[in-house]
Amino acid sequence: MTTTDYSKMMQDMMANFPMDASAMQDSFKTQAALGEKMSKVFLEAADKSNEISAKWTKDTLSKMGEMTKVKDEPTDYTKAMTDYASAQAEMAAEMMAAYAEVAKKVQMETVELMLAAGKDFSEDASAAVKKATTEVTTAAKKAAAAK
Repeated sequence: MTTTDYSKMMQDMMANFPMDASAMQDSFKTQAALGEKMSKVFLEAADKSNEISAKWTKDTLSKMGEMTKVKDEPTDYTKAMTDYASAQAEMAAEMMAAYAEVAKKVQMETVELMLAAGKDFSEDASAAVKKATTEVTTAAKKAAAAK
């Protein structure tokens, strides 16, 4: 009684139905490119957000400097505090609008990248299926001819 060599049987089967590693490589490259582009979008957004925060801090400190100066009349202190509060409210509105613009840009660029990536992935998958179909058909014809 002989023992069936399953590893040989698997090797023969895999040889008759070859896999295309280049399709996997193409898919990986497409995925890596998407990751790189997405990282760029997010890093630019983080940089812009940091600029906005720094400007807000600088403007706040300069307005605070005006408020802390010695005044001639007690009512001047009230006016300085009112002016500071008014300037803060105005700056807050401007900064929130700036943050909203950053968020909107990130959203638009992300949607564009995802649509492009979907197209790329679809093309990669279509090419891989077409190539695999051709190879399987060829292997099946060879197997049929060998019988």
